[in-house]
Amino acid sequence: MSAAPGADGRHVLVLGGSSEIALAIVRELQARTPRQVALAGRDATALGDAAERLRAAGCHVVSTLQLDALDLASHERVLEQAFVQLGGVDVVILAVGVLGERGGLPADVDAAIGVLQANLVGAGSLLMRTARRMRDRGGGTIVVLSSVAAERPRRANVVYGASKAGLDSLAQGLADDLRESHVHMLVVRPGFVATKMTRGLDPAPLATTPQAVAAAVLDGLDRDASTVWVPRALRWVMLVMRHLPRALFRRISQ
Repeated sequence: MSAAPGADGRHVLVLGGSSEIALAIVRELQARTPRQVALAGRDATALGDAAERLRAAGCHVVSTLQLDALDLASHERVLEQAFVQLGGVDVVILAVGVLGERGGLPADVDAAIGVLQANLVGAGSLLMRTARRMRDRGGGTIVVLSSVAAERPRRANVVYGASKAGLDSLAQGLADDLRESHVHMLVVRPGFVATKMTRGLDPAPLATTPQAVAAAVLDGLDRDASTVWVPRALRWVMLVMRHLPRALFRRISQ
C-alpha cells in the first residue's frame, strides 16, 4: 500500500460498530463499490442487527467482534483479530462515544469519569493503536467521529465536550505526524445529529442526520480534507463562538 485509499479502500473496520453515523458512512461507501466490513463493539445484539442492515444494503461480507472501549488491555488483541479477519484494513471508522449526563458540574462524578474514559482514553487508545498498524502497513484512512462540542466545550455539556476536545486534539496532531506515512486522518465535527443517542433531546440549531454526515464524510475523503463540519455552516458559526468573550459565551445555556 503506497498511499491512503481514501474512500476506495475495500476493507472497512468500524470501532463502535452499532453507531448509526458509522453505519451510514459504510452504506455510502458500499454504494460506490463492494466492501468487506468488520463491526467491533460492546453489544452483541446491536452488532448483529447492524450487520444484518449492512447485508441488506449490499455488504455481503460482514463480521462482528466484541470490543469494550474501557477494556484497554483487550484493544491490541481485538485489532489484531480484525486485521487478520479482513486480510488487512484500508479504512477505519472510529465511532466510540457515549453522551453521559448533560450540564455543568455532574451530579454523578463516577459516571462522568466513565464518559471521559470511554470517549477520550478508550477511543484514544484505539486511535493510536490503529494508526500505528496502518503506518506499519504503509498507509490507510482513519475517520474519527468528533463533535462540534470539541471546538469550545459549553457549560451545557461540559464532560462530553471536554472528552471530545481531547480526542479531537489527539487526532489532529496525529494527522499531521502521520501524513508522510500515507495515513490519512479525517476528523468529523457534526453538530446535533438525530440518532438514538440524542433521542428525547431538543434538536439544536443546524441539526443534521446520519445520512448527511455520511455524505459529508465521503466528500471530505474525496477532497483529501483533514476536517469536515456537518453542516458546513457550523464552521463559521464556531469561528464566531470560539472568539466570543467568556462573559458572553458562558450565557449560552444550550
